[in-house]
Amino acid sequence: MFIVSGYWMSMQSSELEPRLFLASDIDSALELNNANAPAVGEIDRLTLEFLVEHSLYSFAIGTETLHAFCITFAPGAPYTSVNYQWFSKKYSEFVYLDRIVVSETMRNKSLGAKLYSAVEQRMVKDRCAPLLTCEVNLNPPNLGSIRFHNRIGFREVGQQDSKPGLTVSMLAKELR
Repeated sequence: MFIVSGYWMSMQSSELEPRLFLASDIDSALELNNANAPAVGEIDRLTLEFLVEHSLYSFAIGTETLHAFCITFAPGAPYTSVNYQWFSKKYSEFVYLDRIVVSETMRNKSLGAKLYSAVEQRMVKDRCAPLLTCEVNLNPPNLGSIRFHNRIGFREVGQQDSKPGLTVSMLAKELR
């Protein structure tokens, strides 16, 4: 349920369920991504298009309004992120979750967990890799993200300084 102009309204259940990311989501995703910097890296439209084009899985939540999205990569993707490269050197079989973004107005509604679940279910179905990986900012700290990842079963497998002033916790979750 949510409030619009003082009235309670019920969202369609499909409005809050993961679906495949569409080309028509690019503009909304770019706006949502950059509104969430520095928790996620700010990017331009060409970069976002590149990420989606080369992703293994990209999911979104929302139909009329984009509420959340995520982008993942498999090993061997033409992606130069230092964090992705760190996992590429350490593991031969993994899926890297590059970014997950949830709009501020839709936080604490399990959308992040739904996106992770969609990725994990697809990984198991496709038998593509036993490990889901990502990173979380330690400095500056992203405490909400650290708690969230701990709660859903991620463990720290390393740390690195991604760039001056940014230290990240490298996380992995084994899928069974």
